[in-house]
Amino acid sequence: MKVEQILTELVSFPILGGQSNMTILSWIKEYLKSYGLKVNLVPSKNENKASLHCRIGPETDGGVILSGHMDVVPVEGQDWSSDPFVLTDKGDGRLYGRGSSDMKGFLACCLATIPEMIKSDLKKPIYFAFSYDEEVGCLAAPDLTKAISAFYKEKPKYAIIGEPSMMEPIIGQKAIYIMDTYVNGSAGHSSRIKQEVSAIHETMRLILWLENKMDSLIKEGRIDERFNPPHSTIHIGTINGGIAPNVIADKVHFSWDLRTIPRDNIYSIVSEFEKYCKERENQLRKIFPDFKIENIENHPVVPHLDTDANDDVLTLIKTISGNTNWDTVSYAAEAGHFSNQGFNSAICGPGDIAQAHRGDEFISKDQLQKGVIMIQNLVKELSKVG
Repeated sequence: MKVEQILTELVSFPILGGQSNMTILSWIKEYLKSYGLKVNLVPSKNENKASLHCRIGPETDGGVILSGHMDVVPVEGQDWSSDPFVLTDKGDGRLYGRGSSDMKGFLACCLATIPEMIKSDLKKPIYFAFSYDEEVGCLAAPDLTKAISAFYKEKPKYAIIGEPSMMEPIIGQKAIYIMDTYVNGSAGHSSRIKQEVSAIHETMRLILWLENKMDSLIKEGRIDERFNPPHSTIHIGTINGGIAPNVIADKVHFSWDLRTIPRDNIYSIVSEFEKYCKERENQLRKIFPDFKIENIENHPVVPHLDTDANDDVLTLIKTISGNTNWDTVSYAAEAGHFSNQGFNSAICGPGDIAQAHRGDEFISKDQLQKGVIMIQNLVKELSKVG
């Protein structure tokens, strides 16, 4: 099948992050098996989802993993001029559909080049590693990367994660963590603000602590100029609480995200915050014994990617993509998980991240073809290796 035909099939599966992916998984698995490939599944705990991995080529060290995710984000509330789950060619050089750019385009490029992989005399293997639930926290990546390391006797060397980067190599990503904080105070008449514990007032103090922590990291010179912005960030996204101006709020819930440059430790920052929360609890329980601050993980930590600019994975990607530049990103991807498992990792794939997660998402035909060419060039490179 041609790459556009494959992408048409993949886009037709409306599999959102968090949902069972068995339909798209089955289609990809059967497609791989039609070429005689052995497909290995890594199921979720409740077995309604699974990642897959397979090898093409010899059982020898030094191969390359091509990785992508099968899930997409919702379309509700977005402005679409065509059915988001029908790949649509409007004659403008673009292919419209949910996931066309993020990142079923890359999956289609991988699948479309299988015939060339099989026909070539690969000296080093190529692996596919396709995951689920990337869009809701990269939940499958830890088990998938561990499964690859445990399953194969040989050790793959490189991992290329095909997130949309306009075919530019990405060697760094910030780590990301999302938390929900619940503040439980005491309700009462607003005139009794000093006799009660306002959940809103305490929430203000907690948010100010987080803001000051971000500022202190910057003032300490904890800067990495490779990133934009070049420092770790803490952002409060939602706050809910209170019922009236003259009623002391007894409950507040706020959500916040923490994105750290590689030199900053997410767990240390969260630990400091939780220590401050405990100090406030101890102080305010003198006024209201049931006062409580509870921090709950909303989104598991997605580890950072910190690949050196001299790493030979970058040399490889520059060779096969034809792009000599490199960059870093602040969004979440699975590259950090692959790196933590010992694979030399970087991001590079067709499509524009600016098109991801929006109405009328598209991938240009030119980018899709460049994705195919990159993998074809990889096949040529791995056929040269002695």
